[in-house]
Amino acid sequence: MDRTSHQLFDAYFMQPAMREVFSDRGRLQGMLDFEAALARAQARIGLIPHAVIADIEGCCRAGLFDVDELALAIAVAGNSAIPLVKALGRLIAKRSPEAERYVHMGATSQDAMDSGLVLQLRAAVALLESDLAQLADALAEQAQRHAGTPLAGRTWLQQATPVTLGMKIAGWLGAVTRHRQRLRELKPRLLCLQLGGASGTLAALGEQGFDVSEALAGELGLNQPDQPWHTQRDRLVEFAGFLGLVAGSLGKIGRDISLMMQTEAAEVFEPAAAGKGGSSTMPHKRNPVGAAVMIGAATRAPGLVATMLSAMPQEHERSLGLWHAEWETLPELCCVVSGSLQQALAVIPGLEVDAQRMLQNLDLTHGLVLAEAVSIALAQRMGRDAAHHLIERCCRRAVEQGKHLREVLGAEPEVTAQLSSQALDNLLNPTHYLGQSKRWVKRAVADHQAFNLR
Repeated sequence: MDRTSHQLFDAYFMQPAMREVFSDRGRLQGMLDFEAALARAQARIGLIPHAVIADIEGCCRAGLFDVDELALAIAVAGNSAIPLVKALGRLIAKRSPEAERYVHMGATSQDAMDSGLVLQLRAAVALLESDLAQLADALAEQAQRHAGTPLAGRTWLQQATPVTLGMKIAGWLGAVTRHRQRLRELKPRLLCLQLGGASGTLAALGEQGFDVSEALAGELGLNQPDQPWHTQRDRLVEFAGFLGLVAGSLGKIGRDISLMMQTEAAEVFEPAAAGKGGSSTMPHKRNPVGAAVMIGAATRAPGLVATMLSAMPQEHERSLGLWHAEWETLPELCCVVSGSLQQALAVIPGLEVDAQRMLQNLDLTHGLVLAEAVSIALAQRMGRDAAHHLIERCCRRAVEQGKHLREVLGAEPEVTAQLSSQALDNLLNPTHYLGQSKRWVKRAVADHQAFNLR
């Protein structure tokens, strides 16, 4: 079986460490860790002999199993745990027939699969936490560096009033900080043991069922849930929703950067590197290849989240098909988001900024982007409605005559009667109309720093 068929794209779209977490080996090891811990927990409370633990643990290593053989068996068995437990039993029996009797005792296949998945998710969460923290640090640094760098604000893809690049980046940072907070809050709910046995009652373990569950949670370092959650999937779906939010916020970053990289804007660029962002036919091209992954992930994630949501109304105590729909969906979502994060981490620290081009772009409308500033200043002297209509007429005249708004305003008696030449110069200077931009940067950075201290 060819297990390298995705390598051409994986390097671009996914983080290698995350892909390894959800590899065949990673999935098997998660289930095997569950089986070894189950035996230890049962031995701890005296349900099985301590003497069998070494033989069981010694066989709970993914490298001992033939993945191709298991894959063929899964197609018949209907899930990955059934053939794995059988193969594990055969392996242990070669060492100790007595130890084989105690493998998987009282558990069901979904217990092994779901708890194994949670162990994988714990590793995935650790990677996400690290990457989000690094990204937040890089965004905070860039936001502060460009807190006062004027940039055309754009609404409906048209120039609006001036903002700063730092303010835009602070918006990205704020979203990342909120995602870090969400992840911290949902972790205790997500990282929960699954152990319920055949139908969730643990009847096979008798009166010691709850004690085994508590001991197993301790062995695996997972939280003990209020009850088994075989068909209550809100924990996993909450995490999927979180991943969708992260993908969307990273997609927003990628979209903004790609738009600022357009030839007509040429304000901000991904860091240059040999061979990066080129074209097979156009030597001059500098494509936003990192932004493309961020946008691509944001496009793919909603469908994956929707699949997880669609799989929630599962039947009774064990689902048919809906549970199965999760198996590849959630790992893929983790991998897609991890790849987007990797691209963001490659782009943000080395952003190339052309502040002069930003100022030039602010003047493309020949002062019209600052018409609001003049209108507000006049409104204090002649009333809002009169000021608005006056400046509207001046803007129309500037466009029709192909003149700068400053020239038209300077020749308009109704304006010059209220505002001096110096006042007009100040009002039409974009660096004087940045409002609370720097404050927003300070607040976003402060929230980021406060989270790091919690």
